[in-house]
Amino acid sequence: MKLACLLFTALLASLTHAATPPTAAKTQEKKPNIVFILADDLGYTDVGAFGPANDYYETPNLDRLAAQGLKLTNHHHCQNCQPTRAALMSGQYAPRTGIYTVGGIDRFDWQSRPLRPVDNVTSLPLEKVTVAQSLKKAGYATGMFGKWHLGQKDAFHPAKRGFDEAIESSGVHFNFKTDPPVDHPKDQYLADFLTDRAVDFIARHKDAPFFLYLPHFGVHSPFQAKEKWIAHFKDKPGVGGHNNPTYAAMIASVDESVGRVMAELEKQGLADNTLILFASDNGGVGGYVREGIKKGGDITDNTPLRSGKGSLYEGGTRVPFIVRWPGVTPAGTAADTPTIHVDLYPTLLEVAGAKAPENQPLDGESLVPLFRDPKASLKRTAIFQHFPGYLGAGENTWRTTPVGLIQSGSWKLMEFFEDRRLELYNLSEDLGETQNLAATNPEKAKELHTQMIAWRSAIGAKIPEPNTPTETPKKKGKGKGKGKKKQTKSE
Repeated sequence: MKLACLLFTALLASLTHAATPPTAAKTQEKKPNIVFILADDLGYTDVGAFGPANDYYETPNLDRLAAQGLKLTNHHHCQNCQPTRAALMSGQYAPRTGIYTVGGIDRFDWQSRPLRPVDNVTSLPLEKVTVAQSLKKAGYATGMFGKWHLGQKDAFHPAKRGFDEAIESSGVHFNFKTDPPVDHPKDQYLADFLTDRAVDFIARHKDAPFFLYLPHFGVHSPFQAKEKWIAHFKDKPGVGGHNNPTYAAMIASVDESVGRVMAELEKQGLADNTLILFASDNGGVGGYVREGIKKGGDITDNTPLRSGKGSLYEGGTRVPFIVRWPGVTPAGTAADTPTIHVDLYPTLLEVAGAKAPENQPLDGESLVPLFRDPKASLKRTAIFQHFPGYLGAGENTWRTTPVGLIQSGSWKLMEFFEDRRLELYNLSEDLGETQNLAATNPEKAKELHTQMIAWRSAIGAKIPEPNTPTETPKKKGKGKGKGKKKQTKSE
């Protein structure tokens, strides 16, 4: 009898032990949640973890996020809002989507210039499979709250582009409207409303993998902020070009949002299995006075980067990018490898174990190797930008004229299409792009120019044609596929 009892106890113990690992393994195999927070017009040096010593703006939550993860210090987006969002959602460079800028080409007086811009598409073509659609197919719940900017009406709305839940709002920070309409307190600040929705989404989807896309309208103009934050910065001494209390208050609200999202992930026990990405959609609205294209009124300063939003110099395209993925990204590290917007799509596919869309080439490369090891190398040799249009800064001044660029390692070559001039910079030695080396290093200029021409040919990038004086200007603000919101000239 005693022997029989011992055998039964041993059998029971073995069965119990055998049943435990599969349950644990199942928990460990849960796909990581993905949270992507995108600020609007936040400059590279507006975040404490990226800028030179700057005691004016306060970004404690973003700085903490960076300390817990990885900074991509050489990451680039497009020169303004809409083309960046198209690249992030489609995984394709602008020549494939046709979205190069904001609105139609007649927002600015191109008729006074030598070239006619390439026509711009303003709603993401419906045949493009978004990253949200691909993640949804992989079993992710998907939610988007904020600025979409890729088409509002009917099938172009984010709720039709792969997001299970989607509330769009942008344009103003107080007394805002949402699409679809959602009730909210009369004087609520938009960043707070969007964060409320994001936090609620996390709580409701804690038991299954989710993709949360939180594209804030902050810190885009109009410059409006909560009074408590304005008062906080009003009497604080400025640092260089960082001295506007309303703008600082807007940054504080975006940072506050990041902190609330981090806190909710902790509360729900999800922080260790969630990849958080934070970035801005383009460079900060500053640097124009130094460029001589504006007499005054810069809202911020991108020093040491040259120029700002709307330009393809580093101040317009280099953005803060933070990655926190516990157990994967080493804390407090940085990677200086050139990365770009089209990398997000293949990166999230690898993170989620999702399949790439059929018949839609993805132009980027997964950054997961960099997430694991900041010193890792990527397979590609260069990143590209192509902007066949004009962005004005005021009467007869321009943030950029038509231009293309290639960056390979620390070398950056720009070709300005009006006069075909080349500008070559070594960013590791001249981050401010002050010394054009095209004449003194013609071999490197020719090498990169040849690569850029080959890339344009392969991707079908169109070059602006000569401006013919007989062409009749179109009505302003009537770009193809234009959404219902009028775009501001700050775009």
